[in-house]
Amino acid sequence: MITFVPPPHLLESPRGRDWPAAPAAAPPRTGPPAGADVAIVGAGPAGLAVASALWHLGVRDVVLLDRGGRPCGRFFDRVDTLRQRVLRSPYEHHPGVEGYRDCELLDFARLHWSLLTPVERREIRMAQSGHRSVVPVDVFEAYCRHVSTLHHVDERTWRATVREVRPTRPDEGSAAGATVHGDGFALTARSVVLCLGEERRDAPADWWEGEGTPAGVSYWDEPVPSDAGRLVVVGAGLSAAHLIANALGEGKEVHWVLRAPEERYQCADVNASFFRAEGRARFDGTSWQDRLALMGGHRRASVMFEFRPLMERAEAEGRLTVHRGRAVTGVTPVRAGRSAVLLEGDARVVGDHVVLALGTVVSNGDRLLPSSVVAARDGWPDLDERTLAYRGAPGVFAVGAAAGMVLGPAARNIDGHRVATARVAGAIAAHLAGTSAPLPSEDREIARV
Repeated sequence: MITFVPPPHLLESPRGRDWPAAPAAAPPRTGPPAGADVAIVGAGPAGLAVASALWHLGVRDVVLLDRGGRPCGRFFDRVDTLRQRVLRSPYEHHPGVEGYRDCELLDFARLHWSLLTPVERREIRMAQSGHRSVVPVDVFEAYCRHVSTLHHVDERTWRATVREVRPTRPDEGSAAGATVHGDGFALTARSVVLCLGEERRDAPADWWEGEGTPAGVSYWDEPVPSDAGRLVVVGAGLSAAHLIANALGEGKEVHWVLRAPEERYQCADVNASFFRAEGRARFDGTSWQDRLALMGGHRRASVMFEFRPLMERAEAEGRLTVHRGRAVTGVTPVRAGRSAVLLEGDARVVGDHVVLALGTVVSNGDRLLPSSVVAARDGWPDLDERTLAYRGAPGVFAVGAAAGMVLGPAARNIDGHRVATARVAGAIAAHLAGTSAPLPSEDREIARV
């Protein structure tokens, strides 16, 4: 079998181009309003998709609550911390609204052809021909600003730290809804959508003593000290690959602790079948245990093919040392301010700095909602498969990775956000109109099978 390995220069798109200015955002406000038809917690790509879809459905009384206060801000902060220049998602995956004639991501890139590099233009031609292509982060961020402006999302976004979402109790005599409590505010909404994304996975408690991260150790979403001559990276995914590539580009010596037996390279983070209706139907028709197995098989860490030539060349030249198939037993400081990753068999890997890229965990709502509402099973919330509402709180919905056990592995991807948004926005619009929510078109087809 022949494997196509794209050249590494696909990873080198420029960042910070002078895109046409969007209209000025709304001036700073003192705090969120006391009430709204819909409150969206989290203004990342999922929150942007939900707010945009609701706008098309005529639902305009929407408030987005976000710790950073700007649409997709935290998403791009994380991307820039890693110095990531392209996305794994292709051009057809975008936070636009399914079923409407908005400008899609590929359209947006073509409209700004003069700002693109020859490599980026070639990728667009690949996308137009139906082949895999990579999307520059710079293009994607400009497009998200465009979507936000087009649907007035920036005008409805408040900087806020949410502490609790308290669903309306049936015995209170009110319609389904919830009150969102945060620092200095309480907002009551008829519907609440949790777009919480994923949080970084912390190291196991027994890797070191004490609650704080030891000196000389950081996580993938934190800056790496520039004076670290030898870097130790623990992790098998795309974040680890970016950390390694950055360090090699700076002339550092890198040790890669790979707990798996070998590197896993693939184009997409999940099998392409799960982005299609028939793939989701296959997932729907399985038992809980089979779904768990599918999620485990398609959520494993992997690296884009574009990194393979760089990694293999660096290892052959001795600039990169890979410790494959070695379980980590701890992380400890050593002499002269250095740190060591302890491996099974009493081996250790010493470096000037250790970066942990251990992946992410799904935010299922348990930090905001009562545990009885989340009703977590194997870490997954109990959601209505038709509307993605929490069964214990029909006025509260989940979009993003938390919907994984309903929509399958693609739920955490930008394309999966669009599928979830179609269900949630339709259910909310129907509820506000006093009607029952229609099934999305693809689900109507599945229901007949």
